Amino acid sequence: MSSVCVDLLNPIAMAGHQPVLLSEALAFLNPCSHTKLLDCTFGGGGHARSFLNAAPGTTVTALDCDPEASSRAVALEAEFGPRFRFQDLNFGQLDRLEESGFGCVLFDLGLSSFQLDVAERGFSFRLEGPADMRLDPRVGQSASEFLEKAPKEEIVRAIRNFGEEKRWRRVVGAILSARGTGVLSNTSRLAALIASVAGNRPPRTTRIHPATKSFQGIRLAVNRELENLEFALPIAFAKLAPGGVMVVISFHSLEDRLVKRFFRRMAGKAEHSGDSLPEQLRHRRANLPMNRPIRPGEEEVARNPRSRSARLRALQKLEIESNGIEV
Repeated sequence: MSSVCVDLLNPIAMAGHQPVLLSEALAFLNPCSHTKLLDCTFGGGGHARSFLNAAPGTTVTALDCDPEASSRAVALEAEFGPRFRFQDLNFGQLDRLEESGFGCVLFDLGLSSFQLDVAERGFSFRLEGPADMRLDPRVGQSASEFLEKAPKEEIVRAIRNFGEEKRWRRVVGAILSARGTGVLSNTSRLAALIASVAGNRPPRTTRIHPATKSFQGIRLAVNRELENLEFALPIAFAKLAPGGVMVVISFHSLEDRLVKRFFRRMAGKAEHSGDSLPEQLRHRRANLPMNRPIRPGEEEVARNPRSRSARLRALQKLEIESNGIEV
């Protein structure tokens, strides 16, 4: 991958929001004049703004289902005019976007500081508030409604499968027992409940709060994030122009696994150790510029501790001639 056209690799802080792996993402996306970016997760707008500033003539189409994101997009619309276009869409609705031929596609799957630092959104147990956790609070069940009403097998799926919580039986049992008590409606009380059954680990075995994994699993379940990602990746790849680049920044092992397997499939490689598909049946449609994900450096983690779990993967679509020959 070539370097970006201008030196815009210094991270940007926007009212407390710091785009993760910004310089690394821009290095792969390589914004040059007239390059089109599809930003599937606008969030705080840091990546989009950096792309627009990188070279004259770059354009961004940004998606986000968070109603607060649309208000933040107004500033970019005023500053960049027709070069920036915002769509009130979850990337799970990417098939509704008619535009294609993008030179770059970006997914930044982490929550923004705007979401984490607002108690009313219910994403963080550091702040007392309603246990909501919806990316789009206009639709669907809140986390508390999900925990109160969902069948046991769905709670198990959220805590065991999505949260990867080792003590999932205890956590699920505690949640089911707490139904109807009001405990599940509040982030602090919910976190305390989970910690009471999942927090008695030996000292120094973990630095994270004992409710972290369960909260993450509940959020993934409430927003159908993994299902939406699995649906969106092939659609986003189809919207890439030949030679275009897709970058995905993930913060959860299950997200990263989905991305890794999709990228390897597009590159004509075995998706995992148990993939026995014969070589002649694989179809190479892209190149993998690296085999392992890029992680934030010590300096970025020190500056922004929330970046510590980030993983960046990139994929470049092949150039295809009209006769179907790869070039």
